[in-house]
Amino acid sequence: MNELEIKELIARGEGYHLKFKEENISNEDLAKILVCFANTDGGKILVGVDDNGIIKGISESDRIMLRIDDIAINRCEPPVTILQETALVDDKTILIVNVPKGSQRPYRTKRGNYYVRSSNRCRQASREELLRIFQASESLYYDELPVRRSGMSDLDINRFKIFLKDSLNVSVNNNEIKNYLINFHLTAIDNTPTVTGILFFGEAPQKFLPEARIICAFINGNDLSIPPDDKKEISGTIPQMVDDTERFLKIYLKEKHEIKTFEPEIKFEIPLESLREAVFNAIAHRDYTINAPIRIIIFSDRIEVHSPGKLPNTVTIDSIKIGGSHVLRNPSIYNILVKMGKVTDLGSGVRRIIRLIQEHIKKEVDFKETDSEFILIIPRKNN
Repeated sequence: MNELEIKELIARGEGYHLKFKEENISNEDLAKILVCFANTDGGKILVGVDDNGIIKGISESDRIMLRIDDIAINRCEPPVTILQETALVDDKTILIVNVPKGSQRPYRTKRGNYYVRSSNRCRQASREELLRIFQASESLYYDELPVRRSGMSDLDINRFKIFLKDSLNVSVNNNEIKNYLINFHLTAIDNTPTVTGILFFGEAPQKFLPEARIICAFINGNDLSIPPDDKKEISGTIPQMVDDTERFLKIYLKEKHEIKTFEPEIKFEIPLESLREAVFNAIAHRDYTINAPIRIIIFSDRIEVHSPGKLPNTVTIDSIKIGGSHVLRNPSIYNILVKMGKVTDLGSGVRRIIRLIQEHIKKEVDFKETDSEFILIIPRKNN
């Protein structure tokens, strides 16, 4: 960076990707900053600039660079990758420490503390944020975690046996059932039900996972600020929620009757296959660490499916449009849906929704992503 670029950076002040520090910063404080940038989105530390943006400079750049390298390697777990460079600003030497977003997240300090960047400060990561980081790094899958307050009595074992018979043509006795539950990641080794086990075969899933529900609403207009004419909170197991959601959608989708044989055939304005795909996608790929339901809102001109959480890892809106991404946030949930025949194992669900809407409505599906959710927008036919 040249002198002008650095001055412009300093003038903007500390922020999400920028931290000022004088050279006498303690080893633990520096490790904390390195970890918090690596765990979040990367950033820069300007060493030799005080908290008010006044350039103080550093004394011995080589000694300080070696010290920071040592902290990044030996006081961060795993070691944090950094790139250092010096610059002369107003005849004073400052050190620029570039910290990229870490590829081995989550990182912690030698004392065992995990930090993340929040606005212009570093703070300890919450349990939910840590789970999210572990999940993003694919070192942990939330849907395989045991639900500690639950036990085997909270699972409907007969329903699981029916699943095995219908999906795999396998009949099992009571002595074999535990091995099947463990192999499908429905229980942990100690027989505690997992998130996936509770969601598919739990007697009362929302007792343990209240965020795992669907809110359906109908708004007679095109603006979210309009109070809904109808609203329903849908709970139960995943198959039960999908069935109830489909019933709600059918109430408010225009339909026509076509007589091809002796019996009239009902044609909905939007192919039900595309809506089912959208609901299953939301259930399979949502972030269950976020305490929020899936929301499905029927407007006069469109249907919106709001799924908690951003797209996982390297997935982008452009890549899912062409079916080029198949990164699983919840592999055990997805595996059960595959075995039930509800989704394919090809990552082509969104592409299929796009094709069906184009063929039947001649309109384009839209997508939006915010900091907290992914939104699929399906246009309605007669608008």
